[in-house]
Amino acid sequence: MTTPVFDGHNDVLLRLWMAGDTRGEGFIHGMDAHIDALKARKGGLIGGFFAIFVPEQNSSGEAILGTDPVSRHDAEDATRAMMAIFHHLTTCHPEVIRMATSAADLRQARSDGVMAAILHIEGAEAIAPDLSNLDDYYDQGLRSIGPVWSRQNAFGSGVPFGFPGSPDQGDGLTEAGVELVRAMNRKGMLIDLSHLNEAGFWDVARHSSAPLVATHSNAHALSASPRNLTDKQLMAIRESGGLVGLNFAAGFLRADGAKSTDTSIDIMIRHLDHLIAALGEDGVALGSDFDGAVIPQTIGSAAGLPVLISAMADAGYGDELINKITHGNWLAMVETTIG
Repeated sequence: MTTPVFDGHNDVLLRLWMAGDTRGEGFIHGMDAHIDALKARKGGLIGGFFAIFVPEQNSSGEAILGTDPVSRHDAEDATRAMMAIFHHLTTCHPEVIRMATSAADLRQARSDGVMAAILHIEGAEAIAPDLSNLDDYYDQGLRSIGPVWSRQNAFGSGVPFGFPGSPDQGDGLTEAGVELVRAMNRKGMLIDLSHLNEAGFWDVARHSSAPLVATHSNAHALSASPRNLTDKQLMAIRESGGLVGLNFAAGFLRADGAKSTDTSIDIMIRHLDHLIAALGEDGVALGSDFDGAVIPQTIGSAAGLPVLISAMADAGYGDELINKITHGNWLAMVETTIG
């Protein structure tokens, strides 16, 4: 029997949008991507956080994955378009995938054998600095926000991708960023610390009443990417009752930072071992970054998730710990933060 997996982060909505697939047909029927419904079913992927990420546009209006700021106008247009894809999938194909806005929704979807999708925004450029449109996005199902991607916006600063590097680069949250954190606490929304620089991390730790969560990050002690978390940050996450989702991106796993598909599963296990030691068994989950990163070829896609689970078993992880990492800890965190 395939072990069920709930995943902390994917970028499949971006892939569909960039392909012009406004109805998400590729997701339903299969496409050249890490995640679609067929690969998910094969690999035991029962759901996850589905991210909306707004790329830059070049002078020709083409989407590019750069780190320069994006305008709120462009961000709102792209966010609405990806949200429309998400809503089309979850309303027109409820036998395959459903929107989830609570832990109860996750449990019901699992019982029904349907994927559960929590809507997430990665980089809050589409959110007005005065938060005047936050309620509207919430009403459309948004339950999780990463205030920044790896660039600056009205709420704070993200870390650059230079390797090696420290996450301690740039200023912390702006006043608008602090107000966003407080508003998300009030509404019961998950605050994602992935991509946020260290100064912003500590600002969230000071101002948030919720557990600290990084949906897709790794251990800086093993891979000195500024996207990864220091042991001091991991300690703060543990003290808050928080959680970290293991990122499958090769560049955030490897000691040399290389974005190579020729990356051993053993490296992933070493990161899991480090995270478990730092956070405890209840503080570690998975956050693949499927369709947003170069991942080990031995996994390849969502269909390859059993390869990682077999590696956990070979490393001596028992069934209880494997179930916590693959889905149980995410379900508990959604219950705590979102309800």
